[in-house]
Amino acid sequence: MTASQSSKPTQETLHYLAWLYRGISEIFPDRPDSVDATENLARRLAQTDRPMRVKLGIDPTGADIHLGHSIPVRKLRAFQDAGHTAILIIGDFTARIGDPTGKSEVRRQLTTEEVAQNAQTYLDQVRPILDFETPGRLEIRYNSEWLSLLSLEKILELLSTMTVGQMLAKEGFALRYEAENPIYLHEFLYPLMQGYDSVAVAADVELGGTDQKFNLAVGRDLQRHFGQTPQFGILTPILIGTDGVQKMSKSLNNYVGLSEDPLTMYSKLEKTPDSLLEQYFELLTDLPLETLPENPRDRQKLLAKEIVTQYRGKEAAEQAQQAAITLVQGDTKQTGAAVPEFSLAAVQFPAKLFYILSTSGLCQSGGEGRRQIQGGAVRLDGDRISDANLSFDSPDALYGRVLQVGKNKFVRLVA
Repeated sequence: MTASQSSKPTQETLHYLAWLYRGISEIFPDRPDSVDATENLARRLAQTDRPMRVKLGIDPTGADIHLGHSIPVRKLRAFQDAGHTAILIIGDFTARIGDPTGKSEVRRQLTTEEVAQNAQTYLDQVRPILDFETPGRLEIRYNSEWLSLLSLEKILELLSTMTVGQMLAKEGFALRYEAENPIYLHEFLYPLMQGYDSVAVAADVELGGTDQKFNLAVGRDLQRHFGQTPQFGILTPILIGTDGVQKMSKSLNNYVGLSEDPLTMYSKLEKTPDSLLEQYFELLTDLPLETLPENPRDRQKLLAKEIVTQYRGKEAAEQAQQAAITLVQGDTKQTGAAVPEFSLAAVQFPAKLFYILSTSGLCQSGGEGRRQIQGGAVRLDGDRISDANLSFDSPDALYGRVLQVGKNKFVRLVA
């Protein structure tokens, strides 16, 4: 629909706006009564005569993506489904610096090889979310395309758009400055480079977590500086982890990884705290919130099955659900191949069971393994282990058995 056809959002626009706005923390600028389409996203969408260019940048600083990372990617898919063009920027250049947001110290700079390897795993993991097939719906760009070509003259121009005082207003920098922790000059370049990405791809909208507002605002300023219409910023929530307390993080072990096997994903999600269920459904699924079952346990099972289905398919989700039920009932011999495997070739025998717990990753250390046994949390093929010093002379007695810690951590021991 062109600007001449309508000056107000149509009912159709309002309908898909409701879907686009689902789970949004903030849109800026946001003046819903303004007639200025640069300040009113609904009006901009109604008046545009072309697909909007919606940008999401991801820095491949690690190998894995978890459900918290998936939230802005899912919102990018929502824009694709509404007919717009998703611009997925792989920050292969900026990842070498690392986003200083929320960091109390300088991040380790990655090598080109590390970034390239991480970038490929990221693309593999977001493939179930985004529409890679429909022509015109997805552009995958690497910001080394333009950032590696910037001349010193252009870099000086970027630096001239922001003062040191403005940089120090960024929360992470301010805290580090007050604590007298070093802030390196290359870190000041990060928000400017991410902002320049918006100029390079002529973004109409940029997505990011609530911790990215500063960086998205820099993109608006740089677009204005280079004569472009400033983008809208859309901020999505930071997901609370499965512990119900802190943000989802691999280092805190309260995450659900997109690359995890179906049973592990299901088992983690079916234990989602009641207080998080509505948020998880809103941010991680497409299910209508008004149709969810009232019983919290039914909600947990539905959430787990729905999310595993998204990433692994319906059949794998059903198998994971049945395997999880079997594990809870204690008949671990019947769980089949759905259980992740651990090769005992990594263990030097004779070996204590608490050492196997540590080596397999079920526990973070041998000491934790011993404590879990003493606390009654360890089972072998469903039988509770109480001897913290239980030892095995060879792996023969362990092959094919399921070693389990708690209700949702387990491996099948294989050769």
